[in-house]
Amino acid sequence: MKNILCYGDSNTWGARPLTVFGEIHRYPLQLRWTTVLQQQLGPAYHVVAEGLNNRTTAFDDEIEGRHKNGQRHFFACIESHMPLDLVIIMLGTNDLKSRFGKSSWDIACGAGSLLDILANPAKPLVGGQPERLLISPPPLGKLELLAANFEGGPEKSMAFAENYEKISSLRGCHFLDAGAHITTSDVDGVHFDEDQLTPLGLAVADTVRQIIG
Repeated sequence: MKNILCYGDSNTWGARPLTVFGEIHRYPLQLRWTTVLQQQLGPAYHVVAEGLNNRTTAFDDEIEGRHKNGQRHFFACIESHMPLDLVIIMLGTNDLKSRFGKSSWDIACGAGSLLDILANPAKPLVGGQPERLLISPPPLGKLELLAANFEGGPEKSMAFAENYEKISSLRGCHFLDAGAHITTSDVDGVHFDEDQLTPLGLAVADTVRQIIG
């Protein structure tokens, strides 16, 4: 059985678009894009969905908590689930929050730091180094409730695909542009509507087959 880890934020966790500030609701398990991925790949694969609301690529969040820094939990998560054949990383949306003051390139480099952790020869993994797939999140849409948190974010997010692809190329890992397949919701501009979950799961499944068969 091939083991796949999906490391992400609320969009990997399965959050619905926000209609009331502070209320976070989750799609049923059977609807989430990671479940679509599992169903498409079949029983010869095991998909682990490791999503956390407000997780960043590599930056401390003094409001939501330092544990939201994707670097802090990453290696422990890898060790918990190894041996792994593939690690999929889709992070960066939360890094667009105006309080971080990060550029699109800064955020892509934050994602790249996670790729570097996987490739660190000083920390060998049981089963060897897994294949790596970096997914650039789709650009932010029309912001409503979250507009104050993401001031300037939509413009920065438009450069995600270009910058993430550069980071992937520099590190010799695989790349997928989620924005080529789905869009963020018009409800809050950040999360995914239900009708976007299957297209994303299908796109990731196609890429996974190309990478590990």
